Amino acid sequence: TTIASGLPVNQFKQAISQHNRQIGLWLATGDAYVAEMVAGTGFDWLLIDGEHAPNDLRGTLAQLQAIASATSTLPASARAAHPVVRLPTADPVLVKQYLELGVQTLLLPMIDTPEQAASMASAMRYPPMGNRGIGCGLARSSRWNRFSSYLQEANAQVCLLVQVETVEALNNIDEIAATPGVDGVFIGPADLSASMGYLGQPGHPEVVAAIQKALARIAAAGKPSGILATQEAQAHQWLEAGVSFAAVGVDISLLSMAAQGLASRFTQTASPVVVSRNGY
Repeated sequence: TTIASGLPVNQFKQAISQHNRQIGLWLATGDAYVAEMVAGTGFDWLLIDGEHAPNDLRGTLAQLQAIASATSTLPASARAAHPVVRLPTADPVLVKQYLELGVQTLLLPMIDTPEQAASMASAMRYPPMGNRGIGCGLARSSRWNRFSSYLQEANAQVCLLVQVETVEALNNIDEIAATPGVDGVFIGPADLSASMGYLGQPGHPEVVAAIQKALARIAAAGKPSGILATQEAQAHQWLEAGVSFAAVGVDISLLSMAAQGLASRFTQTASPVVVSRNGY
């Protein structure tokens, strides 16, 4: 779907604003070939992770191109995956660079205060709504000025997702969610559990209870919520709790588990190595 100048409409932003469920997959391999393959598998969105995976600016560009290539050849009835990029840090300079690549939806980590959220909302948008630098004539985002009204239409199509993943952020979640220009709030269970004192225990009852309260507060602010849940039962739990956009798997984990499972079905368990008390 396009608007008058040809600028793509952000279907993901439209969907979550109406609280329509969007199911996604995390991309952590850093590989455009994998991104192209999974783009045609039926997910609504794909998260290119630049925080905890080997995805840099050029690697992300290659994956954006691969996803666009894959979705352009899908039947009209098929779902076209929307690329979302998580930056390594909430930095206005990086926001500008990735928007120029043509990314329309950014997930920004470790947003702890409404002031941080407001700063990122401003970095996402051109004046007078924000302070995004103007250089789209050099960029893929405007197709090198082939989208003649890009500057006038870009603000409406960008989508800012902020990541709440600390106790401080939980304490400020009402104000963060209500910040103008924040389009969705994403809960990070792993870091949140660590911040709460339950390192490596995102399923701890106290963490789960905190997330449930956070989701209710995000909904009260009128904003959609998101989460990553790689356990199927837990993903359904959060969707039933009202999450609008959920990532339900990670590409590299799926590959690793499938490979290990296949190997285990064809190989015998190796004899245990006996180590003496002296260590040799």
